[in-house]
Amino acid sequence: MALGARVSAPENRAEQVPTHIARAPEDVATHGELPSYGLVASSAATERTGSHSGIRLVLPPPISANRYWRSFVPRGGSRAITCVSDEARAYKRDALKLALAAGVRSPIRGRVALDVQLYPARPLDWAKRSRKDPDGWADSVRCIDLDNVLKVLLDALKGVAFGDDSWVRSLHAQRMEPDEHGARVVVTISPLVRERVAPELPL
Repeated sequence: MALGARVSAPENRAEQVPTHIARAPEDVATHGELPSYGLVASSAATERTGSHSGIRLVLPPPISANRYWRSFVPRGGSRAITCVSDEARAYKRDALKLALAAGVRSPIRGRVALDVQLYPARPLDWAKRSRKDPDGWADSVRCIDLDNVLKVLLDALKGVAFGDDSWVRSLHAQRMEPDEHGARVVVTISPLVRERVAPELPL
């Protein structure tokens, strides 16, 4: 059950990508708190689907965009320098390793559409919460905000699943209900083919 809101989405996108998907192992599933970054990174499953008919990956949840940059004053310096944090670099490296393990060898060239599904970790008391509030229990589950996910995720996939941010022409992001497969983000990257108008036939 989706709990998020649509940013924008192309029509009939689901038909462009095969529907099967590898899931994260069940031992990543329920620990009350969000699983550690290293645990999920080492356990998340990934799979390539087709030859540029689309790519679907299951990745560990990204770090927050608030931790994407870090600032420091170099020794002997007087001004702070801002650069990409070590955590952000590590997430990008892990995303690349998982994509390579899934069989992704080159990014999709040209325009793409992204579908992002963010799954929070299911707490140990989820059944109790569900009985108390069947329709809204998932709202009380701790989860990183969607807007904080996208910046780090797009940066990690740039040059891996698609060529550049400028080629992302459609983006659909939603927060999902926690399930038995643990905290993860499922990303589907679909090529967008531009339609060409056929020349008019001579009379």
